[in-house]
Amino acid sequence: MKTLNDFDFKGKIVLLRSDLNSDVQNKKLLKSERISEASITIKELKKKKARVVVLAHQGRPGDEEFISLKQHCKQLNKYVRVKFVEDIIGKRAEREIKKLKDGEAILLENVRNLKEEFDSNSNKLTEFFSKNCEIYVNDAFSVCHRAQASILLPKYIVNSCAGRILEREVNALKKLKLSKTLYILGGAKPEDNIKLLGKNKVLSCGLFGQVCLINKGKKLGEQENYLRSRKIFIKIPREKLKNVETPLDFAVNIKGKRKEIPVEGFPNDNEIFDIGKITQKKYIAEIKKAKAIYMKGPAGDCGKKQFSNGTFAILKAIAGSKAFSVIGGGHLSDAIKSSKVNVKKFGHISLSGGALLNYIAGEKLPGLEVLGIK
Repeated sequence: MKTLNDFDFKGKIVLLRSDLNSDVQNKKLLKSERISEASITIKELKKKKARVVVLAHQGRPGDEEFISLKQHCKQLNKYVRVKFVEDIIGKRAEREIKKLKDGEAILLENVRNLKEEFDSNSNKLTEFFSKNCEIYVNDAFSVCHRAQASILLPKYIVNSCAGRILEREVNALKKLKLSKTLYILGGAKPEDNIKLLGKNKVLSCGLFGQVCLINKGKKLGEQENYLRSRKIFIKIPREKLKNVETPLDFAVNIKGKRKEIPVEGFPNDNEIFDIGKITQKKYIAEIKKAKAIYMKGPAGDCGKKQFSNGTFAILKAIAGSKAFSVIGGGHLSDAIKSSKVNVKKFGHISLSGGALLNYIAGEKLPGLEVLGIK
């Protein structure tokens, strides 16, 4: 894997594909860990006297989160000096790129404004950047599973490498492949987890744990109605559930208070918000035996303090274990902060979603393949 260590960047125009995609509410950008992370590679390139052109996206066309990167640039400037350019492949962008001096950086407008971004073949976007930039750096691991123009630019810019964030992600995930990994799969998107079911042991929790339990023949009553009405429930082939452990008890909300009910006490009229202490004890015992752990998604509704117990207990157990661990997803990153567990106790905390899952599942990622990374 080629990295920033393999090139002399002084005086070179460097196209840096970053990941700035963040949460947005009412068209306002929220404080984002992805933006502070992205600044790491930008700072290093500036220090190496590169002329940095940052390319990134936000949301998808038609979504509420599809906005300009102007706010992102403002937030980015809290960590590193970058100038915003309200253009991508037009004459203004070309002028601003040519004006760059050593150690300066610009951020171009949201690349998903261009229909060419969604075309994996040579087009105006690939032609523009191959003509105006000398080195390409991919630091956006989270979109490496997408065959999009800005991700496949190494086809057209020969001098290409991984940025520090992408390098860190790949190195951490390679460690997971060295051991038989214990998967702890939760969160609110059960369909995302299906591709990981198979040979490895899985501790299921969150809505995914409930879906697995229903697929094993258990009725959950009101909670099952909720899962089916919201189309969260999915059918999982029986053979896929062979190595999946399911919760033994759940926490429900009764008159504003947490009450734990064993699985045998279902079906009933209660909504489920967390795993209970019996499940926590069972899962913690498995964590202690593991050599490598991947956790995706919280075990319960961490937005409600009394239902964060399950997630916090599992995170603390992982932090206290000898296993190499990868924690994935923004919600878990927030939970770690709330739990006050020392982040240094985890092997790697990833902010990637689909790309991370695909890599762990052994699928090919176009953005890595084009860089020669396996």
